[in-house]
Amino acid sequence: MPSSPNPPDPTIAVAVPVPGLGLLSYRVPGRPAPPKGARVRVPLGSRTVVGCVVEPDAAAPADVTTLRDVVAVLDDEPFLPPSVVDLAVWVGEYYASGPGDPLAMAMPPAARRGEHAAFRTVRVVELADDAPDVSSLRGPRQRAVVERLRAQSGGVAAAALAQEGVGADVIARLVRLGFVRIREDVVERDPFGVATTGQGGWSAAPASDAGRTLTAEQHAALDALQIAADARAFRTTLLHGVTGSGKTEVFLRLAQHVLAAGRRVLVLVPEIALTPSVAGLMRATFGERVAIQHSGLSDGERHDQWHRIRRGDVDVVVGTRSAVFAPIEQIGLIVVDEEHDAAYKQEEAPRYHGRDVAVMRGRMEHALVVLASATPSLESAVNAETGRYDLLRLTRRVLNRPLAEVHVVDMRRELAARGPEATLSAALLEGIAARLERHEQSLVLLNRRGYAPVIFCRECGATVECPHCSVTLTYHRAARRMRCHYCNFSSAVPGKCASCGGAYLERSGIGTERLEADLRAEFPQARIARVDRDTVRRRGAVARVLADVARGEIDILVGTQMIAKGHDFPAVTLAGVVAADVGLGRADFRVGERTFQLLTQVVGRAGRGAIAGEAIVQTLYPDHYSIQAAAAQDYAAFFAREMEFRRAMHYPPDVALINVVVKGRSLATALEDARDLVGRIRGRAAGQVLGPAPAPREKIKDEFRAQFFVKGTRRRAMREAVLAALAARPDLRRRTIVDIDPVSVT
Repeated sequence: MPSSPNPPDPTIAVAVPVPGLGLLSYRVPGRPAPPKGARVRVPLGSRTVVGCVVEPDAAAPADVTTLRDVVAVLDDEPFLPPSVVDLAVWVGEYYASGPGDPLAMAMPPAARRGEHAAFRTVRVVELADDAPDVSSLRGPRQRAVVERLRAQSGGVAAAALAQEGVGADVIARLVRLGFVRIREDVVERDPFGVATTGQGGWSAAPASDAGRTLTAEQHAALDALQIAADARAFRTTLLHGVTGSGKTEVFLRLAQHVLAAGRRVLVLVPEIALTPSVAGLMRATFGERVAIQHSGLSDGERHDQWHRIRRGDVDVVVGTRSAVFAPIEQIGLIVVDEEHDAAYKQEEAPRYHGRDVAVMRGRMEHALVVLASATPSLESAVNAETGRYDLLRLTRRVLNRPLAEVHVVDMRRELAARGPEATLSAALLEGIAARLERHEQSLVLLNRRGYAPVIFCRECGATVECPHCSVTLTYHRAARRMRCHYCNFSSAVPGKCASCGGAYLERSGIGTERLEADLRAEFPQARIARVDRDTVRRRGAVARVLADVARGEIDILVGTQMIAKGHDFPAVTLAGVVAADVGLGRADFRVGERTFQLLTQVVGRAGRGAIAGEAIVQTLYPDHYSIQAAAAQDYAAFFAREMEFRRAMHYPPDVALINVVVKGRSLATALEDARDLVGRIRGRAAGQVLGPAPAPREKIKDEFRAQFFVKGTRRRAMREAVLAALAARPDLRRRTIVDIDPVSVT
């Protein structure tokens, strides 16, 4: 009989980590197709890259006569769960990034490069099963080692024996004589341990007090959420609770309920600074089956935590926005804490929003999604208002503690009375002094780091700007340098003005470094700590400072928005805000919302213990509606006023928005290319197009930027129109930013 022909080599569709690139087809010669979620090494142009299999049985493209072969198959089993692959593909489509970058983000760093897992091992010395009688040993040290191993099951680390003076030669001789053997144990790097914080633990957070009686509102919310979780169907609930109302306790007990039903839990927080309290609380409650995922971990820690999750050794994952891609399966609950926070939006490709991706993952996993906030985003509030989300409210603080009493200080009068250099109002100084006298704590927020944001010439008025970006350089006194907060360029302070040669350069404005210095001058005996990006670069720095505050070892905590949200310090009875209006002058339609949220959050840090709290808000615009609503802690009033503005101006959430930024070597080139794209998009009638115009920050990292917006209600059509315009101009793809649902337009 004639032999049957060999079956054709399978064709697979692969996502590679190149922005904007769709799935690519490859041939797999001489073997079965690797499964969905496996990694493969494939040729791309003149190089090879590591990609992820999305379609293991793809049809060969009709317009391609010859497919390139896969170079190597790295996994015979799915490296990523198929559900995570589906989520990443959706992210690539919705956010117009292509699937490759989201899939790479879902992997630990080494895996993206195609490297195999590098587990850390430790040498352990243990007694051999058939060890001879110890009496046959001549040396007393050898006998002592054998007796110790006989008494300690499981063996002793070789490093520990070395510290006790037992040399490698002693161990080697015992191995040769058949008394002991050496094994290599895999040791997972634990980010909860001493190495991360230097405090002997990742967080001092106590376990949930399951015996404490919930408030009536907490009980009602928990009952409703448990019923929703038991349905094992996708549902999204907005948990809107005032600061201190016990939202964390509600979702902690909900997590216990979900875990008891055999499903798993994913908890997202907006910033690394919040992981110590939340992850520590989860670890204290649920034990070692808790993992964390965020970029502040070392590569080794991220690797070990990721593989623990992938193996199914973890029931609860806590992390920042990228943890939404964690390889956790059988999810029953996803919590997005502080859901309003802009940090959930990634500002580089892929420009996804962690909250919205979490909702989509909940849909795919048939899970309950809980969005928790004291100041919900307008998008979530509108979804709750229209019935797309369920809404649960907690209107009172735990134990009926009152909200902080808020005083707004008009800094125009303060500056007129005390001079232009005044940074701290009389009311705030008196408030801090009173807390120091009563051994209570104060928190002072200024959402701008550095010592002075502007250096200018007193003779001609010219400012010192970054040579690579259209921004002024910020003076950092501790480093004695000026720094750009966009490209990180730094230089020493010049001796004279570059424009006119004048010798008198002045520092203007105030940042957290200057604020700390002023507070130290006013209160030399006070224990003061500062939390901003400049002070928390070292691993564990945030956790150490917050632990010091919790133990009462800090009198005044100064910082940026990092200290404004999520933290619970019962001894903080005063919250001060310096320059509450610092963002109101920006050309961004969300500035009012951000101001309201930040002020409400920081005011909510005061009075969470037994002593009533007070907040003092300093501003040059005391009558601005966002400041007035925050002072009254009146979300409904703010929502009504802000939505009136958004609807009148046709801004999100009333419409969808795409922000497109085209970069070029000159502003003229960027504008010309942007005009070409705008013309192509308008031809498809997908929505209203505004622009192009120079971006508010015209130059960043030596690239000039032109900007335009697409607004409308047909999201898919808008996105397809932008992508079609770029497809017609492939030369622009790499220097064009397409930001779907932007949270910032500057």
